[in-house]
Amino acid sequence: MSRWMERTMIVFCWICGLVLLAAIATIFGYLLYQGLGTVNLRLIFGNTSAVDALLLRKHVFAGLFPAMVGTLAVVTLSVGFAIPVGMASGIYMAEYARGGVKMVLGFCFDILAGVPSIVIGLFGFALAIFLHKHFSAGIYPSLLISSLSLAVLVLPYIIRSTQFALENLPAETRLIAVALGATKLQNIVYVLIPKSLSGIFSGVILAIGRCAEDTAVILLTGAVAFAGVPKSLFAQYEALPFYIYYISSQYANQQELLSGYGASIILLLICALLFFAASMIRKGVTYQALYRA
Repeated sequence: MSRWMERTMIVFCWICGLVLLAAIATIFGYLLYQGLGTVNLRLIFGNTSAVDALLLRKHVFAGLFPAMVGTLAVVTLSVGFAIPVGMASGIYMAEYARGGVKMVLGFCFDILAGVPSIVIGLFGFALAIFLHKHFSAGIYPSLLISSLSLAVLVLPYIIRSTQFALENLPAETRLIAVALGATKLQNIVYVLIPKSLSGIFSGVILAIGRCAEDTAVILLTGAVAFAGVPKSLFAQYEALPFYIYYISSQYANQQELLSGYGASIILLLICALLFFAASMIRKGVTYQALYRA
């Protein structure tokens, strides 16, 4: 009976895996079928020369180049804000927090992970209004407000990945440096964190994906149509998720809708590029941390 149950479970797992792969292949296949024909230099740069656009000598009004730059900027800033705070919080949870404090903080982080992104967007919008009223009339929903809001959105991923990566290290790894006379802080910095970087960067990669795909937050905190390439942190900007939402809800003809599919393909390529860059950074940082002189 137990052998029959085991075989049934294996078959069920295989079926679930195949269904998942088929669903992913269907989604990607449909996007490629609908949008691949529209992906060209005209979709990206419009009527502007690619050289002039890349050198920022001319504005791109009918292409996706400003949205691509805005997406890269908001993702990079958001993850850059979230990594130090998230790693520090994860280290505290794994190495210092105990008892009730750890339980309460863990509960709060779990609550934060479950907050809808539209609520985070409203928080960012309210923050912009507060800063506009009480600090500077020149502060509006902008690239900086969007980045801070997205950083709050993805903090739980980095906190929990850092915490779990540290807590799952073998006991002997934790004790070697301490047995040789290292302090707790030295053990964390020189042994535990380098050994945990692979797990920590898994959370960073998840954070990158969440920042790149979210629309609700940026819709309320600074993303607009036809803003051009952002000139500063306090400028409004364009982003590919916002463009896809805008086109899918207000397209005038079939060609505009197909350009939305093309934008989806470009967004996926940007995400793949960011994932690859994060993986390369992880390998480089891990090597330097473990094998430095």
